[in-house]
Amino acid sequence: MACPSKYREIKDFHRYYSGARKAPIPTIVIGGNHEASNYMWELYHGGWLAPNIYFLGHAGSVIVNGLRIAGASGVYTQHHYQIGYDEKLPYENRALRSIYHVREYCIRKLSLLPQPNIFISHDWPNTIEQHGNLKALLKHKNYLQSDIEAGNLGSPPFMDLLKTLRPEWWFAGHMHTRFEAEVKHKSALEGTNPDEITIEDSLSDNESPKETSAVAEKHKAGTPVPSVPSSTKFLALDKCLPRRKFLEVLDIPCPAFDTAKQFVRRPKPEISFDPHWLAITRAFHPTLSLSHEQAPLPDEAEARASVERELQWVNKHVPKKLKGKWAVEGCQKFVRTASPIPPRKTGRMKPGIPAPLAYTNPQTVALCDLLEIPNKINPRLTGKTEVPPPSY
Repeated sequence: MACPSKYREIKDFHRYYSGARKAPIPTIVIGGNHEASNYMWELYHGGWLAPNIYFLGHAGSVIVNGLRIAGASGVYTQHHYQIGYDEKLPYENRALRSIYHVREYCIRKLSLLPQPNIFISHDWPNTIEQHGNLKALLKHKNYLQSDIEAGNLGSPPFMDLLKTLRPEWWFAGHMHTRFEAEVKHKSALEGTNPDEITIEDSLSDNESPKETSAVAEKHKAGTPVPSVPSSTKFLALDKCLPRRKFLEVLDIPCPAFDTAKQFVRRPKPEISFDPHWLAITRAFHPTLSLSHEQAPLPDEAEARASVERELQWVNKHVPKKLKGKWAVEGCQKFVRTASPIPPRKTGRMKPGIPAPLAYTNPQTVALCDLLEIPNKINPRLTGKTEVPPPSY
């Protein structure tokens, strides 16, 4: 974990990992810049970090009772944005930080999604502060002023995504303060060509996302075609500490049930695969680079055509393997790959702890088998797992 040694303490996640505790409701998370990056790399494509705690991966999208929830882990650093994943365990100082830096590879993949209802990230979209109460933000966090004046606060690729995908909600953290904003979107009619999109380092306000084709949108998961919102509401929350604004409850309409039928029992939340994201994963997998140099990424037209082809493959083959369903648990089940820490153990980590091993995570093996793609993430026959991965 990248942080000063004085902050390296055993807190309480290990209790959820070991099973001593369990999250009371299904919880979806992304990674930030102070995580156990080796564990999150095991689940690069997404998976259960602990029972009832699902990690979207370095980038990902799922469907929860009809809502598309997408997200990206990490923070933006320009000089690592266009490289591949060349980090190897044990991480040296440079790799300990570069492993959680957002890659263009992930942004390009996310840009091809249909419009999400919710997007979650750790880093803020660049210039998002201009769409909220900037005066109040600087009163609370005056040290941000120099970054804001230089245009360096937040991630430019995330603002590109916000303007491209136009989610209804965008949630973030990182800056250790509560901040809300609203980004108004211009109508596609105000732009030049609503069917053209280019993801660069920045997008002009009059560029708009390519509308997903009817063939792609009418996939067999049955997710509805969302109406494109006129704005994206942004909400960042504070650190999880006493007397800090770190928790908020929002009501978001869910397509899975009719809210007018108040006496109908609401279905339990179920995390399901997003067929579009599975198609994107297959389409881009050949360019997932494990060397410093990122393999050339396809241009926009080629990428969209490839995703269309892979979506047909996904709709034809995945439901058969999952017995007609899309639920994540039909493929991925939580498995501990490393030995858990004793439940009562907490406190400052002692120096000299050996570097973690590289483990083969059965959830990543299962997902790669489901999509019939090579497992580039996990080493084979290293570390131990409690059960073998499922086979199809």
